[in-house]
Amino acid sequence: MVVSSAPGKVYLFGEHAVVYGEPAVPCAIELRARVAVEERDDDRLRVHAEDLSLDGFTVEYSRETDMGPDVNVADSLVEAAMGYVDAAVAQARDAADAPDAGFDITIESEIPLGAGLGSSAAVTAAGIDAATRELGVELSTEEIADRAYRAESEVQDGEASRADTFCSASGGAVRVEGDDCRTISAPDLPFVIGFDGGAGDTGKLVSGVRALREEYDFAADTVASIGDLVRSGEDALAEGNVEELGRLMNFNHGLLEALGVSSRSLDNMVWAARDADALGAKLTGAGGGGCIVALDPSKATETALKFTPGCEDAFRAKLDTDGVRVEEA
Repeated sequence: MVVSSAPGKVYLFGEHAVVYGEPAVPCAIELRARVAVEERDDDRLRVHAEDLSLDGFTVEYSRETDMGPDVNVADSLVEAAMGYVDAAVAQARDAADAPDAGFDITIESEIPLGAGLGSSAAVTAAGIDAATRELGVELSTEEIADRAYRAESEVQDGEASRADTFCSASGGAVRVEGDDCRTISAPDLPFVIGFDGGAGDTGKLVSGVRALREEYDFAADTVASIGDLVRSGEDALAEGNVEELGRLMNFNHGLLEALGVSSRSLDNMVWAARDADALGAKLTGAGGGGCIVALDPSKATETALKFTPGCEDAFRAKLDTDGVRVEEA
């Protein structure tokens, strides 16, 4: 059995715009998904998932069987979770030239599913790494990132970017613009995360932005403005200018709100953070519900979020410089 893990992430800037070739800067955080994989004697998959914002489930099936877990959560979330597992397994089988390999898979995640913290990318990257190692193949970080991107793109009907999966595979702060993916230097930023307990439908939100962008020139201009903002943010990051990073995060949230991907709970948390004198605050990820990220070296934002209606949890997070890694079984 092999156990691999990969980190979640927050976006400093650039979500949604990155789908259209604009740059984005996500940062890995010290919340991890762990995937344990053991090869079976047949071609079946047995998946046991804990956490993932679900009650936990176990399902066993083959490629010819249409079975799903019986849990009291939104079907779209369960289908998405299983879709990422299936796509990761397909990539591992292909990488190891083992099309009939079966696995027992156990997923444990500290990252809420669909909350904008990169749960699917972390599970996919860790799953590909663990499954290929179990089959005797060791992939490079770059190949794990590429295969994880292909898996996410399949599940998201081609709407995925390389940002989430590259960040989970590589760790640290990264810059992604189209197919150009690289790690960049960043200080240990004072991240504070607020979670509303919900989840956005990534595919629906991305499709909504696409439709808006195709219908209105100003929406296309808004997406391009996010790209310009990211480039300014890169300069601030290189200079270690945390105050400027915060101001640009505020601008980024406003542009995302204009594209219709925020929500009342996310806006409430953003404004609570700003009222607590956070340096900046914005939604992170697809939006529609889930998480915000703020910059605040003090305890004020975390305290304020805990008393904000609609915020179920608030916590600090550190930059995680490790990407995919093997854990002790």
